[in-house]
Amino acid sequence: MKITPLIMCGGGGTRLWPASRTNYPKPFVPLIGHVSTFELTLKRVANRDLFAAPVIIANEDHRFLVADACATQKVHDAVLVLEPEARDTAAAIAAGAQIIAHGHKDAVMLVLAADHLVEDVAEFEEVCRKSLAAALAGRIVTFGIKPSEANTGYGYIQMAKESDDNGLHKVRAFHEKPDAESAKSYIAQGYLWNSGNFMMRCSTYLSEIKTFEPELADHVGAAVANRTEFWGAHRLGAEDFAKARKVSVDYAVMERSQHVDVIAADYGWSDIGSWEAIWSLMGKDASKNVLIGEVEQIDSQRCYVHSPNMLTSLVGVKDLAVVVTADAVLISDRRKTGDVKRMTEQLKVSRPHVVAAPKRGYRPWGYYETLDMDTRYQVKRIVVKQGGKLSLQKHFHRAETWTVVAGSAMVEVDGERKLVSENQSIYLPLGCVHRLENPGKVPLVLIEVQCGTYLGEDDIVRLEDVYARV
Repeated sequence: MKITPLIMCGGGGTRLWPASRTNYPKPFVPLIGHVSTFELTLKRVANRDLFAAPVIIANEDHRFLVADACATQKVHDAVLVLEPEARDTAAAIAAGAQIIAHGHKDAVMLVLAADHLVEDVAEFEEVCRKSLAAALAGRIVTFGIKPSEANTGYGYIQMAKESDDNGLHKVRAFHEKPDAESAKSYIAQGYLWNSGNFMMRCSTYLSEIKTFEPELADHVGAAVANRTEFWGAHRLGAEDFAKARKVSVDYAVMERSQHVDVIAADYGWSDIGSWEAIWSLMGKDASKNVLIGEVEQIDSQRCYVHSPNMLTSLVGVKDLAVVVTADAVLISDRRKTGDVKRMTEQLKVSRPHVVAAPKRGYRPWGYYETLDMDTRYQVKRIVVKQGGKLSLQKHFHRAETWTVVAGSAMVEVDGERKLVSENQSIYLPLGCVHRLENPGKVPLVLIEVQCGTYLGEDDIVRLEDVYARV
């Protein structure tokens, strides 16, 4: 029997602000090298001799980020399940388990977080093989990680000393994130970190969730039964799913079930939960600095700097984390970057826009980036991928001028279509019905100048849209 990966793409990644935002969260951000952790997760389960096609659960606002990553990794057989709103992991896994079970009632699923890193994929596969027999026998197998330090950012697993032939131990207890002294005690007693990744039959999970959270199970069941096909994905019934209790799988099932085993895994795992964690994973210079992008330093030590598009200079500083984006800068004691979440909570009140969205706005057709703006004008760079097509739309408060700088644009204005090539411009008067598409084989890049009394993104009236956004 092949194992079906159930990849969870939820979570806001607020501890990795300002790179991670609500509309462009951690799983889709290239944090280690040039590939996102979601793409790395897809690659980790690409062995079709061991794994079936993955089922991916994501917020419907991120469906195009998922689709783009799958296309990049040439994963064409994935099944996408869309949550109308986040209800935490217990409900999300229940929805995924029901959809997987429709294809095979005895299917085994492997629940994986999309934002974790695994360095040794061969060892990861071996752990999956060793866990399969127990999962088939009705056990829930959680992947415990051999600790490298007394980390207070992880939960811990207490296990029985005895193990079976595959190295699986019965779980005695789960322990929440501890203080420093408790963490040291847990390490001394041989506890494992709780990775939050586990394997079991779909039927096992559905039976347990029905036992411990019957109302949640009923609401999720109704949401699955009332799901609709939405742009090639399963969209769960919104009204029913919203009624499901918001609770984690740890509280709902793992800490209450009598059928949980743990296998000690040592495959180079990290949840990449802070800038400090990223610093620890990456290669360093002679002064133990990690410098990414346009960075210069003098007499600085043990710093992490991420500044891909702007020159950042350090002089005589130590143990800093500096993250520079187009619209925000984070400067922190590198060892305290786990507290960045507190800053994002503060910013949600004072400046919610910098938590929600990056300056670059991602769309199903590509992305746009604001270059300059004032009260009555805005300048954007727009990149439309091959075959991308914006909605047929109009604006009530602004006129626009598009200048093509790379590629070719097919522009429709009030029913007339015109090809606009490099170094050519076209004017879109206030109120006209217009559409832009890229008919070429290379990305289309253009500069958009907006002029008007109101320039907000909500001054878009969509009349038609190939991405079902009307």
